[in-house]
Amino acid sequence: MAEKAIDGMLAKNAADLAKEQEVMRIMKAFKLNPYDILDLPVSAADADIKRQYRKKSLMIHPDKFKHENGMEAFDFLKKAEGQLLDSSSRAEIDSIMNLSRTEVLKSILGAGYSTGIPDTDPRLQNLSPSYDSRIRAKAKEIFVEEELNKRRKTKVAFANEGAEKARLEEEIAKRKRKAEEQAKWEERREERVSTWRDYTAKKSKKPKKTHVLG
Repeated sequence: MAEKAIDGMLAKNAADLAKEQEVMRIMKAFKLNPYDILDLPVSAADADIKRQYRKKSLMIHPDKFKHENGMEAFDFLKKAEGQLLDSSSRAEIDSIMNLSRTEVLKSILGAGYSTGIPDTDPRLQNLSPSYDSRIRAKAKEIFVEEELNKRRKTKVAFANEGAEKARLEEEIAKRKRKAEEQAKWEERREERVSTWRDYTAKKSKKPKKTHVLG
């Protein structure tokens, strides 16, 4: 009985250790590449993505395994699955991965490279760093550059939006000032008319000069 209890405790400790290692793996994964987060090859089918997500999410689910980074790691998994199951999002990601593969093939095979060369080609085996590692490293560079470009565009868009907002606010203020000036002009209209009437009345009452003939 004691041996069974010890075996059960060891098994639980081993399972908890595996879960902790998985949480830490996700936290260290490159967050812009969902393939890295889910630990999947680019060739993964939708069924593979769903199966992998289910396996890992059940493993580290915050309700079943308490870890200070558990909830964050779980959220990263969920986001990665969503990105790869969305056709337009995956197309963008795969275009970067394909570009990375092409660049790596060029660097390894030189002028003799072709995108049609299978990943099982003997020339791509037993490399150090490995062929897959090189593709992921190159993809990381491209993902980072793409993200920086997006942020620069967003920054420019915000700046343009701010300038446009300032222009509109100035236009509104200008119209408001014009309306206020028009209102004041209208308010003083009666005063100006009254002043003019008084002036003309006084002018008409003024006696005319008479000329004495000598």
